[in-house]
Amino acid sequence: MKAPSSPKQITWIIGLVAGIAGIIGHYASVPMLTEYNYPLLLIGFLVLAAGTTFKDI
Repeated sequence: MKAPSSPKQITWIIGLVAGIAGIIGHYASVPMLTEYNYPLLLIGFLVLAAGTTFKDI
């Protein structure tokens, strides 16, 4: 089994921004973020997981 690769910087930034937006939506009352806080967290996690699993993402 291969070791995970580091994601590209843009992939990492997209995952991080989506995850932070989901966390902010959970703890603060921001209309758009509060409504989609769990999907944003899931998207952030999946982007980071895909970035480490597949090469050149």
